[in-house]
Amino acid sequence: MKRIKDIYRRFFLCTLGCVMLISSCKDNLMEQVPAGELASILYWKTEADAEYALNGAYSAARRIFSRDYMFDGLGDYLRYRSRATASQSTGDRAIAYRNGEYADPSGSYGDSYDNYFQYSYAAVNHVNYVIQNVENMLNSGANESSRAKLESIIGEARMLRGMIYFRLISMWGDVPYIDKIVESNDEIANIPRTSITTIKDAILADFTYAWEKLPEQPAALGRFTKWGALAFRGKFHLYWACWNRTSWPWSTPVSPTGGWPELDTFTPNSAESVASYEAAATDLKKVIQESGITLFRNGDPGEWGEMGDSEVLPNYYYLFIPTANNDPELMVGFTHGGTGTGQGEELMRDFGTRATEGAQGWGQPRYELAARYQSTLTGDFVAPLTPVDPTEPDARTRENSTLNPESYRNRDYRMKSTLLWDGETMTTMRNLAFDEVRKYQYKTLTGTVDGFGAINADADQTGYIMRKFVRNYAGQGRSDGDYYIPVMRLADVFLLYAEAANEAYGPMGDGGLALDVVNKVRHRGNLPALNPDKYSSKETFFYAIEQERIVELFAEGHRLFDLRRWRSIERTFLPPQTSPGFRMYDTHGGLRNTYFNNTSLLSYQRMYIFRIPPSERNRNPNLTQNVPWL
Repeated sequence: MKRIKDIYRRFFLCTLGCVMLISSCKDNLMEQVPAGELASILYWKTEADAEYALNGAYSAARRIFSRDYMFDGLGDYLRYRSRATASQSTGDRAIAYRNGEYADPSGSYGDSYDNYFQYSYAAVNHVNYVIQNVENMLNSGANESSRAKLESIIGEARMLRGMIYFRLISMWGDVPYIDKIVESNDEIANIPRTSITTIKDAILADFTYAWEKLPEQPAALGRFTKWGALAFRGKFHLYWACWNRTSWPWSTPVSPTGGWPELDTFTPNSAESVASYEAAATDLKKVIQESGITLFRNGDPGEWGEMGDSEVLPNYYYLFIPTANNDPELMVGFTHGGTGTGQGEELMRDFGTRATEGAQGWGQPRYELAARYQSTLTGDFVAPLTPVDPTEPDARTRENSTLNPESYRNRDYRMKSTLLWDGETMTTMRNLAFDEVRKYQYKTLTGTVDGFGAINADADQTGYIMRKFVRNYAGQGRSDGDYYIPVMRLADVFLLYAEAANEAYGPMGDGGLALDVVNKVRHRGNLPALNPDKYSSKETFFYAIEQERIVELFAEGHRLFDLRRWRSIERTFLPPQTSPGFRMYDTHGGLRNTYFNNTSLLSYQRMYIFRIPPSERNRNPNLTQNVPWL
């Protein structure tokens, strides 16, 4: 009899998972199977049952967090040349990101994320299913030895829910808030949007419960901890502080002064902004000082190696390949199965070249990124790199030429860890085996470069290709990596704390910890510490923090959300109705993209808030539309 019940339990869970996966591909916001008699009688009996269901919730959430790097294509330093296509949406690889436009940051991209909205709610229902049923187990007389474990499982599920709603309101503002199992679409056919103020309280409650109930160490790779929950609570406080600001130092009469003017149901409150900055600083400081978590390889820069050589690379590079999966710096993230599982990550495919397992190189660092890497000698920016036509006689020897390898010497170690310029080499792989060490030269796709085989980077249009995320060892295909993709790293916690403390107490307030942690992040690039006299004002220190966020978190999915919460799209690119637009070049001086040329104010407004999917509004008359999309 026990074996029969086990079979029924397995059948029920597998059926549930399949139905939920299939239904989330449909147009309906949620279309789930009800929790019937089979579930209550034969399932939800043991800790193993609860844990098994929790794994399904993690898998559902992975679909909406595991390719956040694609969002950087809507910023100013990553060229992401496409969208996640149908062929990339098998298993749970792309799914939520599919059809999102990443290639043009001036294209009113907020109408491209209907799938993301729908898959987010599919994940919400997975999570609510776990929370509600495990709570029922607790209320049904779970013994004391099981109570802590079951509460911890609820904590993980509630942290997932908090993360999902954090993302939902960051993209759409007011959204329907659902905190129970949805058994039929009739239950939500008329549910209105919930104000972000109400959802804020629910998010904070979820993160707080997780902080109180989760263990300090993960139960397994990819499982959440109390420190990750506290870090996310601090991050959310910081975002709330930004949304409640009534002005920014760079505000102009043309651009909005603060708040979130595209969300007409929200009024910023400067007093609440101040309190939220302080709350963020408190939470994030506690993580920094009490968690015992340290930066990868203690934050040491490692060795640069030799110009043009890839045998020795700085430590920062090794943080972004699967050998770092168990490092504590990767505080919150999502696991992938690796070769042969159908659940591998797409990092090699998205960032590698034809020479690395036939990858497609969807993403490339822009020429403008190279200028952000500072001097290891002075700790400051260096003379701008000059794009040069390679046919000019001194193109590869001219001082500060983009094609002269010497122009890149004595730079932030994270540069060599992140990108390849002309003359740099990398290990290449084919058919899961070592190929050879090849050398990169922009637009040289075949033949040799300085006696090395050329790297075929046929998709490249910037003059640089990625090293970050691209594995340097064989054995995994382009879509079959098992990297534990982080959505929260300790370095991000450092920089989030510095930002919050700077606004709450000033650069030198709170015992100078803000400056100290920024310098720790800079140290991994082998950069000198910041001079306190130079960064004594809130504004100058803010720009130092932004600089570190640009180079430290490049292609990890943070830049777009930073620009939005700082009201900085106009500051970074151009104000509305400006001609001839924001022009972006390659290392040969070729004009590659022109953005924001006479772009209307309406287009800017649409980039700060996404549209509610029309298909959902057609079904639900109570789903109002965000004002810029009316």
